[in-house]
Amino acid sequence: MEYEGGICRGPMERGSYMLPVSVGCSYNRCRFCMLFKHLAYRELPLEQIEKELLRVKALGGNPRRVFLGDGNAFAMDTDRLAGILSLVRRYFPQAEHFRMDATIPAVAGKSEEELRLLREMGVERLYLGIESGLEDVLAFMHKGHTLAQARIQTDRLRAAGMEYGAHIMTGVAGHGRGVENAMATAAFLNAAAPAAVINFSMFLHRGAPLYASMENGTFSPADERETLLEERCLLENLKVESLEYEGFHDCVSLRIRGRLPKDKERMCRPLGAGARRLGGGSRMQPPGVWRENRLCMPGRSKKDPVE
Repeated sequence: MEYEGGICRGPMERGSYMLPVSVGCSYNRCRFCMLFKHLAYRELPLEQIEKELLRVKALGGNPRRVFLGDGNAFAMDTDRLAGILSLVRRYFPQAEHFRMDATIPAVAGKSEEELRLLREMGVERLYLGIESGLEDVLAFMHKGHTLAQARIQTDRLRAAGMEYGAHIMTGVAGHGRGVENAMATAAFLNAAAPAAVINFSMFLHRGAPLYASMENGTFSPADERETLLEERCLLENLKVESLEYEGFHDCVSLRIRGRLPKDKERMCRPLGAGARRLGGGSRMQPPGVWRENRLCMPGRSKKDPVE
């Protein structure tokens, strides 16, 4: 199948078969996101999905874990989702594990009966854009949920037997608020107990609404040193048992990966070292350094690793 848009899925799904079931994102209002801004949302016809399944089967594919794309696939009507799950199982009976992205409002839109049905059909994990533990940041970034709403919906998922992975963003609170955001986000995650956390250090994409906010002075971006220290603070304060964690930084060659709490010390070490290498005396101001149409703030090359 010819894929439309940028491929977006959690790194934990690198071994999953990614089956597109829609194009774009049905929410598509996050202030920082440019992944789907150029795409009109639409759901793919079942005939097209079936054609893709036939193609993979003809190639000898035998997936056991399937990731349904694209953005916010869980928001689709439950009957349609159930039909897609049944279609996949028709061609791949051994496929037992289904995962996809979701928003908090999408989960809220499903009844308890619908959640239980989808779990019985194999939906085991959703990836939710939690992003921050600060209410004002969620509102400013147009996330469409409050912390209280997020907690209610994650509790509903667990009650239905599903787990969730939390997408978060260091740097999302802006310059000078890294420790505050790390502590608040850790507090939320400790209470809401995700199975996985995926941290993408925030970057400013030219054309994103957030970039305009920087230009008009309503948002001051954190530099990469700040986000490294924020991530270290987050890891130091996370207390969720057996938590998968992956962290990415857009402008320095640093990736943090492991399982908490056993890998905490190993994961924190390069963050502190990276922050020291980036220095502590001065902070770059916009326009910073452009990397592939994205604004980077550390003043270092992506090819210059900090480990």
